[in-house]
Amino acid sequence: MSEHDTNAAEPTYDAAAFEAKWRGVWDSLDLFVAHDDTEKPKKYALTMFPYPSGDLHMGHAEVMALHDVISRYWWLKGHEVLNPMGWDSFGLPAENAAIKNDEHPATYTYGNIETQYESFRRYGVSFDWTRRFNTSDPEYYKWTQWLFTQFHAKGLAYRKKSPVNWCPNDQTVLANEQVVDGACERCGAEVTKRELTQWYFRTTAYAQELLDSLDDLAPTWPSKVVNAQRNWIGRSEGAHVTFDITLDSGEVEPVTVFTTRPDTLWGATFMVVAADADLAKKLVSAQQAQALEDYLVEVRKASDIDRLATDRPKTGVDLGVTATNPVTGEQVAVYASDYVLADYGTGAIMAVPAHDQRDLDFAKAMGLPVRRVVDTGEENPEETFVATTGNGTYVNSGPLDGLADKTAGIHKAIEILEADSRGTGTVNFRLRDWLLSRQRYWGAPIPIVHCPVDGEVAVPVEQLPVLLPELKGADLKPKGTSPLGGATEWVATTCPTCGGPAERDTDTMDTFVDSSWYFFRYVSPNDDTQAFDTELANAWGPVDLYVGGDEHAVLHLLYARFFTKALRDMGLVNWDEPFSAYLSQGKVLNQGRKMSKSLGNGVNLGDQLAEFGVDAVRLTLVFASPPEDNIDWADVSPAGSLRFLQRAWRLSGDVTSEPGVEVTTGDLALRKVTAKVLHDAAHLVETHRFNVMVARTMELVNAVRKAIDSGCGGADPAVREATEAVAMLLSMVAPYTAEEMWERLGHQPSVAQVAWPEVDEALLVEDSVTCVVQVKGKVKGRLEVAPDISEADLEAAALADAGVQRALEGQTVRKVIVRAPKLVNIVV
Repeated sequence: MSEHDTNAAEPTYDAAAFEAKWRGVWDSLDLFVAHDDTEKPKKYALTMFPYPSGDLHMGHAEVMALHDVISRYWWLKGHEVLNPMGWDSFGLPAENAAIKNDEHPATYTYGNIETQYESFRRYGVSFDWTRRFNTSDPEYYKWTQWLFTQFHAKGLAYRKKSPVNWCPNDQTVLANEQVVDGACERCGAEVTKRELTQWYFRTTAYAQELLDSLDDLAPTWPSKVVNAQRNWIGRSEGAHVTFDITLDSGEVEPVTVFTTRPDTLWGATFMVVAADADLAKKLVSAQQAQALEDYLVEVRKASDIDRLATDRPKTGVDLGVTATNPVTGEQVAVYASDYVLADYGTGAIMAVPAHDQRDLDFAKAMGLPVRRVVDTGEENPEETFVATTGNGTYVNSGPLDGLADKTAGIHKAIEILEADSRGTGTVNFRLRDWLLSRQRYWGAPIPIVHCPVDGEVAVPVEQLPVLLPELKGADLKPKGTSPLGGATEWVATTCPTCGGPAERDTDTMDTFVDSSWYFFRYVSPNDDTQAFDTELANAWGPVDLYVGGDEHAVLHLLYARFFTKALRDMGLVNWDEPFSAYLSQGKVLNQGRKMSKSLGNGVNLGDQLAEFGVDAVRLTLVFASPPEDNIDWADVSPAGSLRFLQRAWRLSGDVTSEPGVEVTTGDLALRKVTAKVLHDAAHLVETHRFNVMVARTMELVNAVRKAIDSGCGGADPAVREATEAVAMLLSMVAPYTAEEMWERLGHQPSVAQVAWPEVDEALLVEDSVTCVVQVKGKVKGRLEVAPDISEADLEAAALADAGVQRALEGQTVRKVIVRAPKLVNIVV
């Protein structure tokens, strides 16, 4: 029975029915499976894979909706699209839940994965589910371990003893990037310091290239993300300067410091050593040793971020020794303080208090001398205790006196140092090596055995994966050391080199290791012979567009970039950078604040989907704002989105012409609107202005409705052409509605597989445009003019308009501002 049969029940828009119907159809069609051997041009679309902590939330809903616009667009434009999804499934939340519930972390993890998988399917995202994997699968972490062994062989993975960030709540070390405002970025606990032997990746080996490559990424990455990376890498040019320190014993210990301003050495009136550096213990006099130990107790309570804060009161301990300033020969005091970090440069600085505020604050607190060596014209910092940091003329600087050029001063100072072998010009980076070992269970075991004969020995590939032992409940509880250490049978092993008794390393890898290479694995996820197929990686990669949040602007993106460059140098891939373009989405807020149960402003995604339907929620998130802006759920209207979708869907029931007929006739005005919207929509998607693309689609829906209601009727071929364009455009945002429209229009599924229509350029030519004429800022006339009208002709036409003449009556025209062809502004 046809829906146009007067005896048939009137069809209704039923979001839940559409979702149930089309999920099954899509499953049977395998719509979005990416084929490696295709002749079509390839595109790699990637969104950050989620951690399986419960069901999807509004943040997931936003990023997936935005990501799906570009992926579906590429399919419509004739590309073969690799759009995979998996789960970042190792990590502390699962382990903590397992401890609480006396179960294995896998129980929590894999249960949540299945919940999220079903929600993803309901949400209608165009993922290729044939490539699905989890980072906690042995089939995956076997290759995470193998990559570690390759890094170890290349000297990029190493072990050392050093002061590290320690989270007392999670009982594990943290990389510097995982400490935010002095707290653990995962749990919020205040971070302290410990001295431990840990595993590191040598990210500093690529510091300069990581910095230089940002120039290539700047046109396609958000500037705030590029700047965050630049600041974290932190390249500084300067000099290494050697100070001779006389110890208690009378011996002289040369200590090298890094400075960006060797030209200010004549103002260096003391030295400061990081209190927690081995150097401080080496230099301290016997008389001051206990004072240093007492001070260290307090130092270890502060994070690196806190220690570097400019407004923090300065504290320290006199080490009881003096150093010789290499350019003045003066003996200067040597202090230990927490405002110098052990892993920055050499862990010691020369202090020039007149021109560095932290040094000046320290000098004031300790009663140390201040000497100005650059006269900037400002008041003397010796009197004001306000450091002067600008350029000026060198004073009190021996051979530099009278110079007024900072660059020349730095170069001359370096020449003097190098001539006396007291220093050299050099480059330093803020970037530190990546501390990757963790004292927790639910992660990839580090594939190293410790042999009393052969030392550190990498586990060979034929013995991988090193599987996690079966621990649960109380055995997982953190003890300050890894729970794996308690699995004595697992720890005891044989050395792969000599065959003698050895012990496994009991730390696991930071979960950021898993996510630093997962995009490579997607190209060959079921390959059990290698981490990934190099030929396929080079064919698909690099990722054309990566979609994710600002919270990963440093950690994940920097680590993935490091991995890519290291794998390139191993000959495993020919890319330099993993992500050609990056789209950073904002947050979903409610009532101006981050959603939180404690604030009572949480919005449950499942409830929204049940009330309004998947398509209305997706449309709301895409239409609300540009992708990078935050969305306040209190300010948007999923109900309004639902009403729009109902209007669009009704158009497909009003079309009565047959499908497949070439459109050469019909309502010309509507055909022009359709052509213009399709033309603009392509550019808007490619420039990530998805919300404007939706607005243009809404304009087209209104134009079709107006054409039908004004008398051209559903039989007009232009109405079919426009309605089919609406269905295709909506398929990127509201796939269930679009599919239902496509079927009602007489087509086989799926609308996601149609080709983006070629636009007749003739239809884009405007016959006329509306020019607004203003007098004293108020609209007094509207003219229909040719798009190419000259400014002189447009001015004459505006002044001749009857309405404009009435507005000008009795007044003198002072100026006419013409912006052809759309605006004339008359000043009287």
